[in-house]
Amino acid sequence: MSNKTGPTPPGPEALERHREAQALAYRCAETVGAGLEPGVTEREAARRMRGFLRDNGVEDFFHIPFAWFGERTAFRSLKGPWTPLHFFPTNKRLQEGMAYVLDCSPVVDGYVSDIGYAGVIGENRIFEALMRDLAQYRTLIPERIKAGDTLAEVYAAVDNLIAQQGYESRHKVYPGRVIGHQVGHMSQRRNMGRYAFGFGLRTLETLGREIVTEGIKGRSPLWAGGRASRHAPTPGLWAVEPHIGFRNVGVKFEELLVVTGDDAYWLDDDLPHVRRWQLEGAHA
Repeated sequence: MSNKTGPTPPGPEALERHREAQALAYRCAETVGAGLEPGVTEREAARRMRGFLRDNGVEDFFHIPFAWFGERTAFRSLKGPWTPLHFFPTNKRLQEGMAYVLDCSPVVDGYVSDIGYAGVIGENRIFEALMRDLAQYRTLIPERIKAGDTLAEVYAAVDNLIAQQGYESRHKVYPGRVIGHQVGHMSQRRNMGRYAFGFGLRTLETLGREIVTEGIKGRSPLWAGGRASRHAPTPGLWAVEPHIGFRNVGVKFEELLVVTGDDAYWLDDDLPHVRRWQLEGAHA
């Protein structure tokens, strides 16, 4: 990596607070996922996530909780092209053999987290294959950053791996085609608990300031594949979410990546998808 100057990542205490917020988000997703049953709707799953987090002291969200079932995990609509409005949870009901994705981003005392959790009700061979192959992206992304790639080059490397595996990129459907974004500590309490288009007003205000500030320096807080991402990763915390799909099944993980001037590493390895891959490796 060549970025030796500029912003610095959060210190050890702040990183620990972000890690705690992320751990809470994953406990929420695991708990709600374990309680899902055929017939439950996406809206009910999202309400359960919000209730769990509220019960655990969360007062604000980077964005409201999302839940996607079935073909919607691959961002496909049965009524035409996928649009930003399709991201919001619907009355679609979960069925046996259906994949699901839960996404939540609690802000705990100003410390932001943003996670994605994939699961399935019953058995689904496509889901199992996708989840198994998803592990490669968790290795690829920090390796390419440490090798000196720009954000856009890492994005291209992810696209190449998706093509090699025979899958489709579904993060390209996200607004701005982003695979990640910077996160940090939000100290302002103004507009806490207020939302627009699913995102907290504090989130939109913070991102707006960062887009302007980082743009002046030739950087962007949004990680995509275009011109704005043709720079070394800015040191700090990034929420990264590779999302792959095949036919009507999509899977993803989203977790926090720490970037320093000469290193990149995931904030925490004690996460559901990592434990799943470690167990599969042990069995193999």
